[in-house]
Amino acid sequence: MALYVTEEEFDELVDLGLQRIPREILRHVTNVAIVVEDANSEDPTILGLYEGVALTDRTSEYTSILPDKISIYRQPLCEMAANHTELVEQVAITVIHELAHHFGIDDERLHELGWA
Repeated sequence: MALYVTEEEFDELVDLGLQRIPREILRHVTNVAIVVEDANSEDPTILGLYEGVALTDRTSEYTSILPDKISIYRQPLCEMAANHTELVEQVAITVIHELAHHFGIDDERLHELGWA
């Protein structure tokens, strides 16, 4: 049975995840929209998704006006968590994991670091 949290409460959990990231790192995050969605329409089991061009892959020709997008998916996160404490931790891990993709860190390295 999935945990229930309001949309506002879930938004606060995403904010808490962002607060775990040092300001020195966050100041390098530009032109990125972080959104909360119920679930991914193509794969409803994924917890988050980064869509954009990682900072490490951008060249001098990069001129995108649209922001990169990080989606955090509420339903699968609430379904996997056994309790509120676990949900708080998993949301933070997901936020950090997806933001790491913005910095060019791949899933293999995130696994090595314990953020997958």
